[in-house]
Amino acid sequence: MIGLMTNDSSIDAVDLALLAALQDDASLSWAALGRRAGVSAPTALRRVRRLEAAGLIERRVAILRPEALAAALGHGLTALVEVALERQDAATLQAFERHACAEDAVQQCYRVSAGPDFVLILTVADMPAYHALAQRLFTAALQVRAVKAYFSVRRAKFHPRLPLPTAGPAAV
Repeated sequence: MIGLMTNDSSIDAVDLALLAALQDDASLSWAALGRRAGVSAPTALRRVRRLEAAGLIERRVAILRPEALAAALGHGLTALVEVALERQDAATLQAFERHACAEDAVQQCYRVSAGPDFVLILTVADMPAYHALAQRLFTAALQVRAVKAYFSVRRAKFHPRLPLPTAGPAAV
């Protein structure tokens, strides 16, 4: 058994193999998922449901390629934005975080230390859309002191996969 704990049980090599396979392709059938983890389809289903119930699997989604959508939707604009607030008390930080996370254009929101208070990853259609979002997000009412935006010219890597301990093929 690997020493990682959930609320009700340990994560073993089979669980790690299932998690790794799901990170590669969450659309796998239960049979294909089971083969990758070295277990039967019903065991894969039962284990994945347990991992979901334990909160280890947040959700299963499709990851879209912006380059492929560009012809139909336009290239869009991705910005990495540093935000510093006037105050760093819990209520001010929580209020800004709630406000930022409520925006669909905010893809990622990180509260950080040793620099700005937040780093946001934003995706919008174009510069006017960014300007409108900035007006909503960075107003004085939200105690924003400084904003520094970096606009992406090319995405070299995007990989939402979390590193897992290597488990190798699992045996039942």
